Amino acid sequence: MQFEALLLDIADGVATITLNRPERLNALSPAMRLEIHDAVTHCDGNGDVRVMVFTGAGRGFCSGGDVKTMNEANAAGASSALQDKLAPARDRAVLALRNSPKPIIAAVNGPAAGAGMNVALACDIRIASTQAKFAQSFVRRGLHPDWGGTYFLPRVVGMAKACELIFTGKIITAQEALALGIISQLVEPDALMDTVRELAGAIAAGPPVAIRLAKRALYRNVDSSLREALEFETYAQNICRETEDAKEGIQAFVEKRAPDFKGR
Repeated sequence: MQFEALLLDIADGVATITLNRPERLNALSPAMRLEIHDAVTHCDGNGDVRVMVFTGAGRGFCSGGDVKTMNEANAAGASSALQDKLAPARDRAVLALRNSPKPIIAAVNGPAAGAGMNVALACDIRIASTQAKFAQSFVRRGLHPDWGGTYFLPRVVGMAKACELIFTGKIITAQEALALGIISQLVEPDALMDTVRELAGAIAAGPPVAIRLAKRALYRNVDSSLREALEFETYAQNICRETEDAKEGIQAFVEKRAPDFKGR
């Protein structure tokens, strides 16, 4: 697929989706909103893709909404109409990220502010460069969080800390983000993509059916009772036990070799 605001590369079971407006710190343009959805759904339907990686071109991950475009719309008296138009595309992009059956890793190479931070939070795993910074910067512009921030952030850092970050718009370092659990690994800038690719490769080498069902169970069970969680685990386990991959995994263990999972 060809994109205006994204780059898509697929190799060795890993799709790398790069937000590609480096001159604007990858601010979310109208085209980018549409293309995030399109890129993710394309990868969902591509059997060669087992894992996705999101990152940003240049020195930033994503600076959030395009404030310059917002200001131009305000000056033209078109802000309400513009936001009404953009909201469905934004919401489809967020839902595509969260509902994708395939694991998604955010490689946060630089600032992730406002909606940019929430794009990262919509991914399953976040690994950051020491040059990364995070902020729920909406309040600094007199705006309310969007791109799922009020949903994702409390589930990661707890309600009190989410309130603090959203109410103040405070910028936090990558080290602080690691301590809060926003990111799971912190690496030097020149090691970021190698680290992410190593993790993505390890996941891609695993059994796709089991991993996709595990992802579904994890998010489903956040809002489920223990009984409901156990019931879904039984359902998912029964599916996995009938796959060729499960038989291969068990046989490989007995034969003391690495399994070769085919996704069947």
